[in-house]
Amino acid sequence: MIEPFRATSDAFTPFADARNFIGGAFVEPSGDTVAPIHNPRWGRPMASVRFGTAGDVDHAVRVATEAQREWAMWPMRERAHIFYMARELVMRNIDELAWLVSHENGKIFAEARAEVEKGVECMEFGCSLPNLAAGTHLEVSRGVRCEVVDEPLGVVAGVTPFNFPFMVPLWMLPQALVGGNAFVLKPSERVPLSSQRLAAILTEAGLPKGVLNLVQGGREVVEALCDHPGIAALGFVGSTPVAKAVYGRACATGKRALCLGGAKNHLVVVPDADVALTAENVVASFAGCAGQRCMAASVLLAVGDVDPILDAIVERARKLVPGRDIGPVTTEAARTKIVGYVDAAERAGGRVRLDGRGARPTEDGWWVGPTVIDGLGPDVSAVREEIFGPVLSVVRVATLDEALRIENANPFGNAAAVYTTSGDVARRVMGSTSAGMCGVNVGVPVPREPFGFGGWNDSCFGAGNLTGWDGFRFWTRQRKITTKWALQKDATWMS
Repeated sequence: MIEPFRATSDAFTPFADARNFIGGAFVEPSGDTVAPIHNPRWGRPMASVRFGTAGDVDHAVRVATEAQREWAMWPMRERAHIFYMARELVMRNIDELAWLVSHENGKIFAEARAEVEKGVECMEFGCSLPNLAAGTHLEVSRGVRCEVVDEPLGVVAGVTPFNFPFMVPLWMLPQALVGGNAFVLKPSERVPLSSQRLAAILTEAGLPKGVLNLVQGGREVVEALCDHPGIAALGFVGSTPVAKAVYGRACATGKRALCLGGAKNHLVVVPDADVALTAENVVASFAGCAGQRCMAASVLLAVGDVDPILDAIVERARKLVPGRDIGPVTTEAARTKIVGYVDAAERAGGRVRLDGRGARPTEDGWWVGPTVIDGLGPDVSAVREEIFGPVLSVVRVATLDEALRIENANPFGNAAAVYTTSGDVARRVMGSTSAGMCGVNVGVPVPREPFGFGGWNDSCFGAGNLTGWDGFRFWTRQRKITTKWALQKDATWMS
């Protein structure tokens, strides 16, 4: 098994190279491509990953198919008990896991620890599933009883992104595994280390060999997961273009698919908003995790005279210290892209009130500090396109209706929020935004378990949500059983 990560600070710390995990053992992927796994804070590799192939996917599916037959025969409570044990192991090692997330992803330690804690919350929901999935039964006619039971699909798969390497796999694994499936996971090739530790923890908790398998790699592995006839369902979290392509390819082979894409989240700020609450919350939304989350605010729609609130947002963001309060972005290419959007917005007439382009707490890391651009029009690229960095674009509008028209014209539909002390304004915005996850005075309106995570429009391809009860229903199917044990005295169409 993989050894624990030894870091206890931000100091550069190497780690074991990423490998496949198949049949309860770490094995070398069979591909020729080897990629570095960078520590974004220091801009140099802390490990490497060899890519797997379609052959590795086939191997993992065959192993998972064999393991799933026996796993499905376990009572659901015993399957859920694995997550009770795993939760204890995660809590016991929470600082180690947080440091690993921080080093491979770039988050500051506090954000990384919060990610692990959210993953624990997802595990706790998995522990509750035997109570929630108790099933229903009813005597529908004299001597005739109908019941519904939830059955596993078989072998299922997931593809997870770079921005939450520990948490997002746990959006899928508790529901899928407690539901009786075996799982093949492809983590992001940028951050494959946290998922390896998670696989080791679940194995230590008692998960049978072959029930969870990891295949490292890139496009070839994703396409193989979409195409493999032995995989019944696929979950995906990533960018919108890839989510759309994966959804189409997976569905073309008859799979269930639920693919979450990108976002362009809008915050509506009106003059009656609480200044201190709004400033604190907006900054946490657009700058938290260096803006690398699909729930981050990226456009602020300033309705009327809200200059005192905007001033407070800028001043609060100015106090964030890169390296201490905000981490780096994950790649040099990401930094270049983010800076390019700011440059283009400035050329388009935007006023850069807070400029993070020069942030550099470490010489070789990939840094962008909090950035606020005021006075942009709705057609500027920084307002329309997903930047995925700590950049807040401010669009000034005269009325709430104008703000809602801009939000509704956005092709994405992940999240939206309003800052107000008026219940009427809150109700109007909550009833009119074209987004699946909405907040009132909450700029990162992530639903807590058991409520499901999922957006609308180009932020989600497929039906339902990936977490919560919807997640369990996605990874299972209902069996309807009708029984009769005696001759009925009355006659119905069922006789």
